[in-house]
Amino acid sequence: MYLVFSVLLLLLMIGALADIITIDPSRAKHLPKLAWIVIVIIIPLVGSILWFTVGREYAAPADRGSFGDPRRWEAPAPVARDTEAELAALEREIEASEKADRIRRLEAELEEKRRTQEGG
Repeated sequence: MYLVFSVLLLLLMIGALADIITIDPSRAKHLPKLAWIVIVIIIPLVGSILWFTVGREYAAPADRGSFGDPRRWEAPAPVARDTEAELAALEREIEASEKADRIRRLEAELEEKRRTQEGG
């Protein structure tokens, strides 16, 4: 059991040291890279855990695009609601519908007159 713990601790320490050495210095937080190396060597378990939790600045996740149609992920455009404009549009629609009904009635009457004149 002690051997397994020692091997895991050694691997964690080597991983932390390799990460500290290879990372860009601007991404090391709170302390310079050399201080982090010393901390990890002196107290391997705590130093490695501290490095991975608070000492390292992780890169922002890469945007790999969305799945499917990109328009699905966009926010819908806000709809301006003006009550007066909506009422005016409804009134125009009612007037157009009434005109269409009147035209249909007049066409039916005209067709009826033509039939009576041809037959009579």
